[in-house]
Amino acid sequence: MGADCCDHRDLSDLHRGNPAYRRVLWAVLAINAVMFVVEIGAGLAAGSAALQADALDFLGDAANYGISLFVVGMALRYRAMAALAKGGTMGLFGLWVIGTVLWHATHGTLPSAVTMGAVGFAALAANAASFGLLWAYRDGDANMRSAWICTRNDVLGNLAVLLAAAGVFGSGTGWPDIIVAAIMAGLALQGAWIVVRQSLSELRQTIPVRRDAEIEKAARLQARDEVLT
Repeated sequence: MGADCCDHRDLSDLHRGNPAYRRVLWAVLAINAVMFVVEIGAGLAAGSAALQADALDFLGDAANYGISLFVVGMALRYRAMAALAKGGTMGLFGLWVIGTVLWHATHGTLPSAVTMGAVGFAALAANAASFGLLWAYRDGDANMRSAWICTRNDVLGNLAVLLAAAGVFGSGTGWPDIIVAAIMAGLALQGAWIVVRQSLSELRQTIPVRRDAEIEKAARLQARDEVLT
């Protein structure tokens, strides 16, 4: 990824009250909710760890976009706290996928390559649409950045699922599926680290502002008391 992709210091909410940004969030929320239903059913039917992992990723993203809709326009501290929560859920998702990988590796499951490929193409189209919608908002605060990072990871994950489908078809084993699921876990953990690091940085930078306000309030109270005495 090159330079630090979270090296962003503009703490203002550039899209406070922006109806276009809200419409984008509603659109990607709907896309992810629909794809979760489609992909979880297909993943269970096909016995694919990668599709199941991707389905839960769609569910997590839908929840994340819902949180983003709730906090957009709020003060930086609340937006950073929401981003911190989302980073934590991304990390938990990564750990869950690792557990799924271990289960499928132990049981030696063989997923349906045809189902993986068909659903993988549909998921890629859905995430590419979300990626395009969120592109203009990729350089916002931690909360906005987390939404874009989720979608970026999903596009990469979908491409990997298609490669896994081809690998399963060609090799007749489930190992390509397991390897891709492991890669998706790594992407989730990396994204979680990026989001948590920036949200903690933003939270730290809100503390002096709050302290200044408290000092100013104390000074006003002291001045008032001096006038009364």
